[in-house]
Amino acid sequence: MVRLRLCGRLLRLSLVLAEGSLYAAALALRERLGGAPPTALRQRLTWRFMRHLRAALPFEVQVRGRLPDGPALWLANHVSWTDITVLGALCPLSFLAKAEVAQWPLAGWLARQAGTLFIRRGASGDLGEQLAVHLQHGHPLALFPEGTSSDGRDVLRFHPRLLAAAVASGAPIQPVALRYRRHGQRDALAPFVDDDTLPAHLLRLLGAERAQVEVILLPPLDSTALARSELARRSHAAIAAAVVDAAPPSQAAA
Repeated sequence: MVRLRLCGRLLRLSLVLAEGSLYAAALALRERLGGAPPTALRQRLTWRFMRHLRAALPFEVQVRGRLPDGPALWLANHVSWTDITVLGALCPLSFLAKAEVAQWPLAGWLARQAGTLFIRRGASGDLGEQLAVHLQHGHPLALFPEGTSSDGRDVLRFHPRLLAAAVASGAPIQPVALRYRRHGQRDALAPFVDDDTLPAHLLRLLGAERAQVEVILLPPLDSTALARSELARRSHAAIAAAVVDAAPPSQAAA
């Protein structure tokens, strides 16, 4: 039964990845021919791909709260690589990711063609300005201010410097809490931590029963009224409170 389930999910996932590869190839060809695809087009195609990819993963996604009315800087706690799929399926988004992600087979290429912005450890440069311009042009952006993934028990410290883009652009902060649950408890299978590899982690997920992902869209913060350190503190406090809250949320179908 487990092997049959795994084979069926692998087949469905392969079809979705083939779809994403076609989108990425079309964008790469357009860029090679001299016409850089607009960010809005990249985001729309990525949104479509992420919706299909989320449906191919063994998750039931429950969402509560309101999506932002306009471009915002999304801040979320980071548990797994699947966080990107879960958030990216909600609306057109661009992501900030570690530079190592760009080197992942297939996934790195897809991320680059989707317009993902990459950051090197310890490097800052003009990243803040680049992110601010992205937001000023009306393109929502999501990042994980912990800088790494955790096991989902708590939320690690946020790095305030990553919030400078919101302050510079005036875009609101949209805090988001992600909670993975299996049989009513914290899901120990979903976290992508330590020396785990993407293929091994993916196979474990696909071979297991379906789990639940709770996406809690918390009240936005006005970035024009607060310093980035205070924005980091308040968003961290709100997300951490939602992550450790054991009360079952009211559900809305995603």
